[in-house]
Amino acid sequence: MKLEPKKTAMLTLDIQKGIFGFVPAADSVVPNASKAVEFARQKQFHIIHVGLGFSAGHPEIPDTESRFKRLKENNLFVIGTPSAAFHSAVGRPEDLIVYKQRVGAFSENQLHLILRSRAIENLVFFGISTSGITLSTLRRAADLDYTCVVLKDACFDPDEEVHRVLTEKIFPAQATVLTVDAFIAEQAD
Repeated sequence: MKLEPKKTAMLTLDIQKGIFGFVPAADSVVPNASKAVEFARQKQFHIIHVGLGFSAGHPEIPDTESRFKRLKENNLFVIGTPSAAFHSAVGRPEDLIVYKQRVGAFSENQLHLILRSRAIENLVFFGISTSGITLSTLRRAADLDYTCVVLKDACFDPDEEVHRVLTEKIFPAQATVLTVDAFIAEQAD
């Protein structure tokens, strides 16, 4: 399936410096992620980096027990700080950044509005982790009627079996699942 560049956005999901501190083995996907983004630049796809970003003091995170409490306690992912920055292999200063305060890429932000205002119909994405942001984003994007492509070898999950089951058995119900090389070959002129 050839994607029309003007109607396609590539989303990098949580490819942030602070994420690598929590999931060090995730750096194994950086070469594939970088290759995918460079191809998207050549094809003139819209590139949007979606990641965690909080205000100073983390008012978006409750003081009660939550999966994000550790981020607040360690003052991580404050917008403008190193942990919230996107990996230099994928991000450029001129790229569009959308911050979120929960797991999925569409959580508590304007991502859907931005995509619709640009007449985006197709989403190509990958991220850390497969069972977190990638799964949550795919579910919501499919519900919003986007055509989705997940680049499985640019996704990482600390549990290899979970990654395999998601990319081989679950994701194909709502997305085309490809390797970066297969996607590039499919989209080549």
